[in-house]
Amino acid sequence: MGMVKIGSVVINCNDFERTAAFWQEVLHYVPRRPADDGWVVLRDPAGNGPNLSVQQTDELKFGKNRMHLDLYAADQKAEVERLLEIGATVHRSPEEGEDFVILADPEGKLFCVVGLDRSKYWRENVEERTVPD
Repeated sequence: MGMVKIGSVVINCNDFERTAAFWQEVLHYVPRRPADDGWVVLRDPAGNGPNLSVQQTDELKFGKNRMHLDLYAADQKAEVERLLEIGATVHRSPEEGEDFVILADPEGKLFCVVGLDRSKYWRENVEERTVPD
């Protein structure tokens, strides 16, 4: 009997350079080979995780997709802050009792950062965004 495993998750994009650079920084992955004509396979340098491929296309769907990535983080607070610094945006903050934050990559594709340690959950600082009366 054959065995099947996930070899790569593919992210379609319009802005190839920006999207590939963003996901490379997010995951600390490296290109398996140099990018070629709007396509690159990013691999885990330690060989532990599946590949993440980036493919340029003109046909994009934004917002709620049928599939998205859940990134597991031991320190969700630190990871969300790092991802925001490199171009992610908050799509939806966690609601009471939720262990995940929904972010969007620079092109608006959604993904989640799931916290593995409740003491290191990220919470949006609403006071910083509130306009004084």
